[in-house]
Amino acid sequence: MAKKVNGSWVLNDDPPETFHIQGRATLIAPDDKWMYVDEKKAINVLFKKYLKTLTPSHQLLLSRFNFQDLAFKVVGVGSVGTRCLALLVTDSLDNPLFIQIKQALPSVLSPYFPQKKHDKIQRGQKIVYGQRLMQSASDSFLGWAKGSLGYEYYFRQLRDMKVAAQIELFSELMFGRYAWLCCDILSHAHARAGGMAPQVTGYLGNNQDFAEAVVRYANNYADVVEKDYEAFRTACRNGTLKAQSDEDFRADLSI
Repeated sequence: MAKKVNGSWVLNDDPPETFHIQGRATLIAPDDKWMYVDEKKAINVLFKKYLKTLTPSHQLLLSRFNFQDLAFKVVGVGSVGTRCLALLVTDSLDNPLFIQIKQALPSVLSPYFPQKKHDKIQRGQKIVYGQRLMQSASDSFLGWAKGSLGYEYYFRQLRDMKVAAQIELFSELMFGRYAWLCCDILSHAHARAGGMAPQVTGYLGNNQDFAEAVVRYANNYADVVEKDYEAFRTACRNGTLKAQSDEDFRADLSI
């Protein structure tokens, strides 16, 4: 992900997933304001704002790290079309630490709960508060800050080293138990964060109506996804859409 160049750490370009914003592999539009910002100065100011949102112990820890490099990095479908960055910093022993900086988007509930004029809580702050409430052990480096161009961000570890279950290897029985465990953990998180577990329990009742409704919705949604994907493939085959593999796209960039 990174290498030493002339004694300094540099993130590797690997477009379209990873590229330097102001480098020759950039995919940022030439007229984007990002292209004219003093990158190192801007990120140092943003990083100082971020540090103030951490606990005193983590503020002290991260204050010992210095900027090395910054790159645009897409880490999933949810990152596409947003400002999502990878920040590389090192301590006095040259140990690297990778921090993810993600643009905080408006909540899907915001149209139903308009923001009040006196509400000065940043979007990133809301995301961090939500994660801290719902997760019994959240990311120690969770924080937020607002950039000079007006974008709001939240920060976290780029790689949290969590173990992912290989559900493709599960038996039917194991998959059912795994699904039950996930639902149990999620329901406890919601109960802890919202504080309305008794009301929700009373609304759901003791029968299977809600569970069956969710299963029907999931099955119908899966059918829609399959139909949409087949329509996409058909459009690619008949030339309506132009499709490229990542390898072909990289080749076109001539890196």
